[in-house]
Amino acid sequence: MNRPERTFTTEQIRLERRLPTYWRVTFDMPPVNIFGPKEVLLLNDIITTIETDPEVKVVVFDSAIEGFFITHYDFLAPLEESAKIPPGPTGLQALPDMLVRLSRAPVVSIASIRGRATGVGSELALASDMRFASREKAILSQWEVGAGLVPGGGPMARLPRLMGRGRALEVLLGADDIHGDLAERYGYVNRSLPDAELDGFVEALAMRIASFDKEAIAETKRLVDVASLPADLEIRPEWDAFLASLGPRARTGSRPLWRAASTAPAMSRTGSASTSASSAAEDNPAFDRRRRCAQLTSPSSRCERPQHRKERPRDRKSRRFAQTQERYHGLCDHDQRNRA
Repeated sequence: MNRPERTFTTEQIRLERRLPTYWRVTFDMPPVNIFGPKEVLLLNDIITTIETDPEVKVVVFDSAIEGFFITHYDFLAPLEESAKIPPGPTGLQALPDMLVRLSRAPVVSIASIRGRATGVGSELALASDMRFASREKAILSQWEVGAGLVPGGGPMARLPRLMGRGRALEVLLGADDIHGDLAERYGYVNRSLPDAELDGFVEALAMRIASFDKEAIAETKRLVDVASLPADLEIRPEWDAFLASLGPRARTGSRPLWRAASTAPAMSRTGSASTSASSAAEDNPAFDRRRRCAQLTSPSSRCERPQHRKERPRDRKSRRFAQTQERYHGLCDHDQRNRA
């Protein structure tokens, strides 16, 4: 009875059917579970399967990467890859559409958070029906404002409903890490549990829900959704604001101001860059903010600004953005060293 059923597997996301009524979705995008356009398509397929399966009642989302649930969107992926993904069934763009559909699916979704759930990771957790976090290891945040961006996956519509306006603004505008115990007090998660107890608690709850009648689960959830979920009209402006914060090229899907891929090697998902890529940045200081965000994932890839030129307001904003990104990735490195 408890034997795992058919499993859907990719290199990045695994869907395990532990029972016909109970599934697990595990993220495995080393080294830090960055979520990009390829992962959007993979997870969208899984959510479509969840929506249409006649037996599944509960799905748990977790991570195979130590210290990371899901971090931010992949700023290194070519912008065209994100721009060419069509809107989903709700009419929203792919990422917010997927999260809205997860919230409304006639299936209970549970996020089991051990490690960093930041940016997209936080937004997926918020779109889930329940969130349980490791007291010692979970870190949630919407860090985008600190980097000069606007969150795009629905946290402005969802957070105030969970924790109230003031605390939602503290999380969004403070752009700081929220650890497990504080996340529980604020209502960011249902509960924070000792790390050794997290898996057992989530498994027991999922199995209990999976033993109940599917129609009763779906109808109860639907009525709670009516009273608690934001309308699509509240979600849509967030994605538009996110794209606007990236710059005009993000809205049009055109190629960033950057050397052609044939002459400049691509940067890796870990944030490293080759010497020639750094030189390309120096030769072309007019690249847009999206490329700037990607480049600044590594301090060694910063664009050196000529010292004799007066710093323009836009340059000052880019410099502050660089400092914020470096602090963010420095925190990740610091946490990894502590765990080691």
